[in-house]
Amino acid sequence: MDSHGRYEQRVVWTVVDTGIGPLLLAATPDGLVNVVFHASGTTGGRALDKLAARLGTEPVEAPGSPLLTEAIRQVEAYFAGQRRDFDLPLDWSLISGFNREVLRELASGVPYGSVVGYGDLAGRVGQPGAAQAVGAAMGANPLPVVVPCHRVVGSDGGIGGFGGGVETKRQLLALEGVLPAPLF
Repeated sequence: MDSHGRYEQRVVWTVVDTGIGPLLLAATPDGLVNVVFHASGTTGGRALDKLAARLGTEPVEAPGSPLLTEAIRQVEAYFAGQRRDFDLPLDWSLISGFNREVLRELASGVPYGSVVGYGDLAGRVGQPGAAQAVGAAMGANPLPVVVPCHRVVGSDGGIGGFGGGVETKRQLLALEGVLPAPLF
């Protein structure tokens, strides 16, 4: 508690090296709150500044924190091909409304090794004409990889966009067996 008797929001973070580059993982007592691609250098710093502004507290680097230990273990197992699903508490406080609804459906309803179209995902949440809004929700996903926005593709068979870059999306889909692995 702080000096006014309020509970302080604690945010801890670390960077994990993965097959797609460094990922920043941040957690609160409620669960994993943020995953950030390409987290080295200024990208990681900007992400931490944004997180501090959104949550009202300065994130603390704490790779050994019990709040992060299981997330680190599961992310490493996923990239080693030893884990298909994440079983982590998630803190959804960085996203709300339609975007949260879409991301929750994605997390629970699109399993490892499969893909879904933007329009199909919109239909699953009762908004069949909202494919573009689903695309915006994917772009706003604060928990990529764990909430697998890489599994959302265009209805025309195209891979679609991706906040971590299209090549990163290809690598994740190859890891899950949806696409062939890149030759080099």
